[in-house]
Amino acid sequence: MNSDSLLRRYAADVRSLIPGTAAGVMQLMYPSLGAGVEEHSDFFNEPFERITRSVPQIWATILAPDGAARARGIRDLHRGIGGADTRGRRYHALQPETFWWAHATFTWEIFRSVQFFHPETLTTAEQERLYGETVDWYERYGVSTRPVPPNYVAFQTKFRQICAEDLELTPSAARALHIAQHGGGRVNMVPMAPDRLGRAAGLVLSPPLRVITFGCLPEMVRDRFAIPWTLADNATFTAMATALTHGTRIVPHRLNHWGLRTALRVVGAGTRADRYHPAA
Repeated sequence: MNSDSLLRRYAADVRSLIPGTAAGVMQLMYPSLGAGVEEHSDFFNEPFERITRSVPQIWATILAPDGAARARGIRDLHRGIGGADTRGRRYHALQPETFWWAHATFTWEIFRSVQFFHPETLTTAEQERLYGETVDWYERYGVSTRPVPPNYVAFQTKFRQICAEDLELTPSAARALHIAQHGGGRVNMVPMAPDRLGRAAGLVLSPPLRVITFGCLPEMVRDRFAIPWTLADNATFTAMATALTHGTRIVPHRLNHWGLRTALRVVGAGTRADRYHPAA
């Protein structure tokens, strides 16, 4: 992607990851994705490891010079992920609608980060340009583009429809919401850190994680699944979003991008050996 890419600009900013937990919840609410996570990972014991294994690799498909090759590698890792969910519905990770929904939540995440955590407002032309770049990003995976909406307005319509009709409170989504609401308990919330330190960090991270996760979720999703959200929560979220929006201004642009790239590189390198390997 060229240097003036809006997608590259926003994805390289640390704020792009803030709505990530909400995007992850919506992935788990999609029945076939939720079933794949339940059957092909140790999500219930190590829910945060999935994030650290996946996000650095996915963001590298945007930011790394060999992003297209990395995207095809991610696609190939999903070839063996399939089965049946708890209701007997067959699924496969490379089904076009399933694979697209995972990408759609990342597209939504980029737009959400701009909406809540950047001072500027995208014009209609910029929205279409950014959306078009997310489609180019998706095409790097080399999977069917049949489910991809033709423009940003159509994307918003389809995204809302899926949120209203297709998402379910799958066991993995219920687990993620419980952690966000009540804390991780004995779960290590800082993967790659010693268990005791990771669990202790959860005591500090849980309250803001709940507000950020639930605050970034679409209101429709909160309402459908009776996710607790009060006026006080909304005020706290607004204050946090304002602080992140204006606080980031004092961080030099290059330092912001360097920090994100370095963190993704370190975490990605540290977890690469634990990524899913499909059965032969």
